Amino acid sequence: MAPKVEHKRHSSKHKIDRRLGVNLWGRAKSPLNSRSYAPGQHGQRRKKPTDFGIQLMAKQKLKGYYGNIGEKAFKKYYTEASRRQGDTGQNLIGILESRLDAFVYRSMLAPTVFAARQFVNHGHVLLNGKRCNIGSVMLKAGDEIQLRDKSRQIPAVLEAIASVERDVPEYIEADHDQCKAKFVRAPSLDEVPYPVQMEPNLVVEYYSR
Repeated sequence: MAPKVEHKRHSSKHKIDRRLGVNLWGRAKSPLNSRSYAPGQHGQRRKKPTDFGIQLMAKQKLKGYYGNIGEKAFKKYYTEASRRQGDTGQNLIGILESRLDAFVYRSMLAPTVFAARQFVNHGHVLLNGKRCNIGSVMLKAGDEIQLRDKSRQIPAVLEAIASVERDVPEYIEADHDQCKAKFVRAPSLDEVPYPVQMEPNLVVEYYSR
């Protein structure tokens, strides 16, 4: 069954890439590397986007990047970001990067956000020494994760650690020998290594209409 899951995961990622017209995760196998237009019969004849269209695209990129977060949950993150002091767009990025599944991916303990969520759901991840199977759990500064002993030889984990496509950012302390990582703090936008330009300010405009 594993190969089917893997194929489905890559297929869903590639569908998101094609629909948005960007190589969202900077992956070498993205279909956008060979075709830069959207899917469908009229994918090459795109109209000039409206302001609303540009704002919507910015929202869809962020939602898609973090594993196609549902609209209800994403709007909840926006509401929390706007409630906090400081810049709402920056707050939104900090919240998204604080998700457990995003952190597992960012720590290079999973090859994709989708795989990271699956690892968490299947009980492979310990949070502060206790098993946690909810990918949307929000981390606080100082929280630590570690893969369970029997999970460390999973091929996808070894693939992620060996990847040269990504680096662990400065707001994370990772020990790949022990398959563990520490969440130092929530980052600002310019600290997050997005392969494509993210525009949380446009997401704020979208929800502020």
